[in-house]
Order: sequence, then structure tokens, then C-alpha cells
Amino acid sequence: MEHKVVIVGSGPAGLTAAIYAARANLSPVVIEGMQPGGQLMITTEVENFPGFPEGIEGPDLMDRMRKQAERFKTSFIFSEVGKVELRPRAHAIWTDSEKLVASAVIISTGASARYLGIEGEDALKGRGVSACATCDGFFFRDRDVFVVGGGDSAMEEANYLAGICRTVTIVHRRPEFRASPIMVERVRSRGNIRLELGQVPLRFEAGPDGTFEAVILRDVETGVVRRAEGHGVFVAVGHSPNTGIFSGQLDLDEAGYIVTRRGTTQTSVEGVFACGDVQDHEYRQAVTAAGTGCMAALQAQRYLESI
Repeated sequence: MEHKVVIVGSGPAGLTAAIYAARANLSPVVIEGMQPGGQLMITTEVENFPGFPEGIEGPDLMDRMRKQAERFKTSFIFSEVGKVELRPRAHAIWTDSEKLVASAVIISTGASARYLGIEGEDALKGRGVSACATCDGFFFRDRDVFVVGGGDSAMEEANYLAGICRTVTIVHRRPEFRASPIMVERVRSRGNIRLELGQVPLRFEAGPDGTFEAVILRDVETGVVRRAEGHGVFVAVGHSPNTGIFSGQLDLDEAGYIVTRRGTTQTSVEGVFACGDVQDHEYRQAVTAAGTGCMAALQAQRYLESI
């Protein structure tokens, strides 16, 4: 079936694009993926999205955005995309059950935070285990937290948290950080940041209330295992953009993010636009994703008017 606009992904970027495209009478179709709503579906409370002074649960926010898109007659397909052929004016997209052809495509498949894969991690996500300091750091004000990682992302998370939390302990498996020297120097200059180098996290443990209470560490050199207690842990070992199906068809950067023309959401293929975390490896916020979703829809509209 042929469509004007197909949107791949249903997080803040994709749903915002749907709202704008639908209001422009483009009859957008959203392919939701197997986790409709994206990463906010596993975020307990969002306090930094404008318009919600009391905060809002992540799933509730996404439900509201979806209903808003539905109000303007957006169609939804609960399926994953298995294959695409991106050709100007006739982009083909295969889901689990059907083939769609679109004049314009908006990609908003997001990026997934990398986790450690250790015991207790999945069970405690949203209950003291997080991968986003700017999203969840506020909940640990004046408390003791851990940051796991040794790159620039970990240093950025630790510096941000140091301004909020009582203490921040960086846990890294190597004896030295792989972050840039200037980032390491900033960390070392903070009085409330502690370093635990050469330590491997083995598992996360919950307290009586079911939230994070401790991380079990093993010393790389001595093999000694010990328990370190705190109130939260931020895993900062990078993100992976969800761009596998677009490899070889769109220009990607060295980290796998979709490259867009500066100041736009236009990709390397005519009529294909990318928004949200799939093309943003710096901010990764719901509000910035929504902003680029708006841009993508408006640019898609202008593109369709020009052909």
C-alpha cells in the first residue's frame, strides 16, 4: 500500500512527527516497533518535560502523545521493520506482515543505552539503576551514587551528578580512564567524586524496599570481592543507535548514528528524514527528540509539496 509519510519508531520524536504530519493532512502511518513509546516506557518519572509542573510518568507521557497523534487520524502498525529499500519517491518498507511504500520516510528508531548485563540490573532499572543522569539525577539529590564507566560519557555523568549528589563514586574496570584528559581532570578536581579503578561490578543488590542498595565489586588485581552501598547507580558505557536496517543505505557516522544535513533532518537519501536519538548522540532528551520530530514533519511536508 502506498502512503505519503511513513514514520518508523514511536518515541517522542516519532509521535511528535506524527502529530505535525497528521495536522498537515499527510495521513501518516507510524510503525511502532516492539517497544511502543521508546525508552520513556521504562522511565518512572519525567520532571523536565515542559508543561508538567508536577512531573509525569514516562508511560503516561507517551500515552498522551499517542492519543494526540490518534486524534488527528494517525494510523499505527504494531510491528517491527525487517527490511527497507530507500529510493526517492518510492521508499519500500517491510514489516512482519506487509510491505508499505511511501513518498517520504521519517526515521525515529532511537538509540538504546548499553548496560552491563549483570545480575540485578534489569530488575532494578527505574528503581535506582539508570543510564541517564540528566533524566534521573534529581531523584538522588544529597545522596550517594555510583557511575559505572571510564569514557567521556561517564565523566560527564559524574560531573553533572556531583552538583546534585552528596558523593559520586566512579567505578571502572581498568586502572586508567579512557576518557579525554580534560574530562578526567575535571572529575579529579571535584571534591565529592571518588574513584574506584580496577573494579568490576559483579551484581546489583536491592534493599528491603526493592530499590538499589549496593553493588558487588571484584578487584581486578587481587580478586577480592566486596560490597559497596549507595542509593543509586548510573551505567555510562555508551549508547547504540538503532540503525542496523539502514546500514548501507544511509550515511552513518563512525558510531552508527544517521548523518543529517546541518540544521535539518534530511538524510543522505532524498525524502528520508531522521529525528530524535537515532541522529543525536549529544543531548538524548525527550524534549530535543520532540523538537527534531517537529522539524522532520515540517521538512517532509515541504518535500512532498515540491515533488
